[in-house]
Amino acid sequence: MPKQTLVMKFGGTSVGSTDALMKATQIVKDARAEYPRVVVITSAMSGVTNLLLDSAALAANGKVDSLPSTESTLREKHFAAADDLIKDEKLREETKAEINSLILSLVDLCKAIAVLGEASPRAMDAVASIGERMSVRLLGAVVNDAGIKAKAIESSEFIITNAHYQSAHPDFKVTTEKTRAILNPMLDDGIVPVTTGFIGATPDGVITTLGRGGSDYSAAVIGSVLPADDVWIWTDVDGVMTTDPRIVKDAKTLPEITYSEIAELAYYGAKVLHPKTIRPVVDAGIGLRICNTFNPTHPGTRLIANAKVNGKVDGQVVKAVTAIRNQRLVTIEGRGMLGVPGVAARAFGAVASTKTSVPLITQASSEQSICFAVPSESAESVINALQAVFASEIEDEDIDRVWMTENVSIITVVGVGMRHTPGVAGQVFTQLGNNKANVLAIAQGSSEVSISMVVAAADTELAVRSLHELIVH
Repeated sequence: MPKQTLVMKFGGTSVGSTDALMKATQIVKDARAEYPRVVVITSAMSGVTNLLLDSAALAANGKVDSLPSTESTLREKHFAAADDLIKDEKLREETKAEINSLILSLVDLCKAIAVLGEASPRAMDAVASIGERMSVRLLGAVVNDAGIKAKAIESSEFIITNAHYQSAHPDFKVTTEKTRAILNPMLDDGIVPVTTGFIGATPDGVITTLGRGGSDYSAAVIGSVLPADDVWIWTDVDGVMTTDPRIVKDAKTLPEITYSEIAELAYYGAKVLHPKTIRPVVDAGIGLRICNTFNPTHPGTRLIANAKVNGKVDGQVVKAVTAIRNQRLVTIEGRGMLGVPGVAARAFGAVASTKTSVPLITQASSEQSICFAVPSESAESVINALQAVFASEIEDEDIDRVWMTENVSIITVVGVGMRHTPGVAGQVFTQLGNNKANVLAIAQGSSEVSISMVVAAADTELAVRSLHELIVH
């Protein structure tokens, strides 16, 4: 059966300038020639969401004197693109008027926040959503002006979520009904719906946002409930790279990657899809592709289901290497911990009380120490919380000390093929040893899709470069 429905999402840099918007419009045109039904999802123009959130944060501290400059920056950015790309004068003026009223609503919101002296999560979502709401009107008009029938529509009309502001979760049953009821008639009429990423609404119509990676998540949700044949994520890189090209010049694009690999990569710092994004697409068995708006003929990276992988993929065992910087290793050690139940539970309870996420944990089997990584900026508060929780054990010298290292990095090698290949860990550590990179701690999950190592901050590039050599070119 020929493919019918395509969902495409454009990231902030893909709609961030006149040039980018022209490229995005051409991509929509080309897709429309291939697929009878196309849905477009847009992020805010690059830099806009940060500007909005900064304005709200300043307003919460009673500072509103920078609002006029925020207003003019937003106007310039959106109006310049509208003036350059929308030839139809009536459409152009209407679009600018709609964007202008959104800018004025931002000013009103920030003034209200300043009066209250605090920004509630609900108010922050209202502020954060304005970037996408401006962007969708601009892109919708630009696509229309280029001769493609399109209609801008806010996703808050059909992505219905709970009221967990700043990280809302869609109600898939209601979202499925509404999305089909609203988008299908448009698609049947040959119209390209251009909608907002990142935002939804509660059943009462209050705007929510879907949290980090929210626009990609919107694309996955819309793609899964329609359902689409394919979801394409347009960004500013040629797909998923074998490592950070700023560290390794000859980093390459991976033509294929499995869902479990991309989840590990996203977790360990690679700027790819947020793991949450992938889930609806996996569950619905829909194709997902990551492509480059600025190099549209490049095939990008395709995500494939894990089931298709038997042992090595294309002879590759290690597929990618990532680094998370600015971490500290925290260690709780003491002979008195031996055989005492609940030490780990209390330790991680203390960490949780500081709202810190732990990316890596390792424990010696002698139970004399627990060691884990936390982001550097949280390390001080984590140490204080642990010392408070274990105050009596420290006093009784059952716990000798709670301490942290200087800055470290977590280096992770990822590859599904590692699961079926003996000796991969040996190769990894030999490679690091030969290149004089010292490993401070190790963690490997039972899924065996990744091995993580902690190295001193100064060894980050050295470790990434030496491990990247294990990837079969």
